[in-house]
Amino acid sequence: MTTGMLAAVWSLVDTALAAYRGDPRATAFLEARRAALSGPLRVAAVGAAGSGRSTLLDAIVGEPFTARASRLVVDWPGAVELIDGDGDHDAALVLLPRPAAPFPDALDPVASIAVLSRADELGGGRVDAMVSARQLARRHARGELGALCQDVVAVSGLTALASATMTAEEDATLRALAGLPRAELEPALLSVDRFTGSALPVPAAERVALVERLGLFGVRLALSAARRSADRRAELSRASGVGEIRTAVAECFADRADTLRARSALTAVDSLVRADPRPGMTAEVERVTAGAHELRELRLLASLRSGRVSLDDLGDDAVTEARYLLGAAGPNRLACTDDPYTALLRWRARALDTTLPDAQRRAAGIIARTCAALATR
Repeated sequence: MTTGMLAAVWSLVDTALAAYRGDPRATAFLEARRAALSGPLRVAAVGAAGSGRSTLLDAIVGEPFTARASRLVVDWPGAVELIDGDGDHDAALVLLPRPAAPFPDALDPVASIAVLSRADELGGGRVDAMVSARQLARRHARGELGALCQDVVAVSGLTALASATMTAEEDATLRALAGLPRAELEPALLSVDRFTGSALPVPAAERVALVERLGLFGVRLALSAARRSADRRAELSRASGVGEIRTAVAECFADRADTLRARSALTAVDSLVRADPRPGMTAEVERVTAGAHELRELRLLASLRSGRVSLDDLGDDAVTEARYLLGAAGPNRLACTDDPYTALLRWRARALDTTLPDAQRRAAGIIARTCAALATR
């Protein structure tokens, strides 16, 4: 179903095409924006050299991404066009090797997810490194980094890639290492240098190749799984954090694909009008921007998810209802609501309640406007 914002932006692009008729460059620009409105959601992986961008894209696709294309449509989840690098996109996975790494200023918080892309290294490569990394990601989601994006997730790119592409030869090497006495193997797992340089019965060349592919964290995890006769691929995939990225993409991007595509087109038309004004177009852009309530919903959901805004004082029922009304649980926004008009009165009263903190009152006002739209429908 077309959202109100998407329908408004479709109309805006059509109006702009009429206003810029006779300008081939502007017309081509607007036609491309119009085509993108009905295409797959374009998600770019952006990050500085060494951030692990290529490794993560390879892990998502299950084979070398850049060997196939710099853009690739995958079902991950829904129709998503993955883009390698900061190209023309609707949303972005921002890969940060460290939480303190610079976050690109040009990216809109409602269309960004921060990915701690070498999270296993933050925990020193220990078997429980990703547990610590996930806790670190949650802390940063509630802090300054969380204010710049929809969510913060932790992933071990090498581990995710290994889970998707592990070879029979690598698995055989792991089984051979797992069969060694613990007293002989454990000292060698203290560091990469010890693992590759120790006098173990498994050839050093195989150990070097293994640690280059899995990282020390992945080697330790895979060996633990091998000793228990567990599925090495499944264990690596589960621990890598790639599942958390899928969930974040689903909740923050895929479920709001219409809104994010509309936002991209609105931003593009706005930039064109600012560079080359035409009669009436500035007012049209301002009108559509002022009515873009879906973007306010996205920003509020991000604040609720990160903990920057809390509705806990209003009770569990209010928190659950708010998430459903804002669309966090999918398109059935009224699943936890008696009826939209009663919900409108309830949230409007909270928005006017001067005993509540300002952040809660502003949140209640946004939810009340959502209820009004639902009641009108």
